[in-house]
Amino acid sequence: MDGLMRNALHIERSEVHLLLGWLNKDGRKPLIIRGARQVGKSSLVRDLAKLSQRSCLELNFERYPEHAEFFKSKDPKKILSHLSLHFKQAIDPKMAILFLDEIQAMPKVIEVLRYFYEECPELPLIAAGSLLEFTLAEPEFSVPLGRIEYFHLGPIGFEDFLIAMGEADLVSWMRSFHRHEPIPLPLHERCLEAVKLFWLIGAMPEVVASYATQRSFEEADTIKQSLLQGYQEDFYKYGRIKAMPLLRRVFQTFPNLIGQKIKYTHLDSESKSAQVKAALECLTLARVIYLVYHSAANGLPLRAQIDTKTFKGLFLDIGLLCTSLGLTQRFLLHAPDWSWINRGSLAEQFIGQALLRSPHQKPELYYWVREHTQASAEVDYLWQYETHIVPIEIKAGKTGRLKSLHYFLQEKHGVYGIRFNADMPSLLDGIINLPDYPARPYQLLSLPFYLVEQMPRLFLENLG
Repeated sequence: MDGLMRNALHIERSEVHLLLGWLNKDGRKPLIIRGARQVGKSSLVRDLAKLSQRSCLELNFERYPEHAEFFKSKDPKKILSHLSLHFKQAIDPKMAILFLDEIQAMPKVIEVLRYFYEECPELPLIAAGSLLEFTLAEPEFSVPLGRIEYFHLGPIGFEDFLIAMGEADLVSWMRSFHRHEPIPLPLHERCLEAVKLFWLIGAMPEVVASYATQRSFEEADTIKQSLLQGYQEDFYKYGRIKAMPLLRRVFQTFPNLIGQKIKYTHLDSESKSAQVKAALECLTLARVIYLVYHSAANGLPLRAQIDTKTFKGLFLDIGLLCTSLGLTQRFLLHAPDWSWINRGSLAEQFIGQALLRSPHQKPELYYWVREHTQASAEVDYLWQYETHIVPIEIKAGKTGRLKSLHYFLQEKHGVYGIRFNADMPSLLDGIINLPDYPARPYQLLSLPFYLVEQMPRLFLENLG
């Protein structure tokens, strides 16, 4: 059971409405929810059952591995008949959801999902698992391609966090905000303080639920320390790596490198590059870290032009990152301005964490770097909107040069750029003037951190 269920507060997540869309669509396929441990996968399925007014028959293969015996026949009708008999619970496909939790513990059950799609499509079937990426990467069983769907789940989003903190009115305002509207300074500052709080508490469901009910930074930090320790205790389950001390060192060092180009020697100078690379791959499969690769960005898709030797990193959650770095509420909440922290690494983590929330696609992020002795440049993130590749720059304070963004737009013949900082929203119609290049017009949409989840809407509004 996810840690969130131990708390009295129920946290509403916007992802449940996406699952409701899956539940009600024609041609629905069995769904596999993928994500790191303790991000709330099980709770989300239970919320879906409640919202749709369906019963939920839940099987946990990690806790009860013997339940895999029901699926050996590979006949959905027999499986449902035996489950109904065993649990003394009628299973009406129109009024029930079958939930197979921790399915990575019994991966052979995944093969059976195709038969539910082919022979019993009327029954909504959801599977979920932690460390599932390791299982899906193994050749020991056949994944039913074309007969299942994936749903990628990470930590709670910023706006859902605000709602849990009792700030639903603030979220409603953000969701209806238009760029040209003036924002009163007290409201702007209130929103920035909410961002600081999110940075400190983070988005892990159990931590959010604890702080929302108890308002105790100490208790929240205790839970985060427990989560960090739990992720390290999972290392033995990875199965692919024997160098546990190295894996632990990489995990503990990684938070110090957010926002920087990472070299294997930065993570462990004593180990071979191949060993460090293997450790990073394991942590990536576990989804406790993400690697952000450089893309040449000469066209789409961005992943087709990546350099696997040039990458930065993101941690699973910004609250866990702060705890790993030893940042306390006194240091974070009472900082005099927004230009203080780790060369902007927390700001980059915050925006990156938001951009990684892509339930229907595998979470991926890219950036762009130009290494030149005379004029090097680096754009924090690249965002794709239709056929546009839009550079995103992040500034921890209210100001900051945009030379790297200008180089990108000039070299890639781009028109639009986005900047996140602590200032008021604005739209700049500017001219790029770089040595050895012709002048080029461009538009820069500048947004405060707290509007990150409204970026796609506001960008589209700008295009309109």
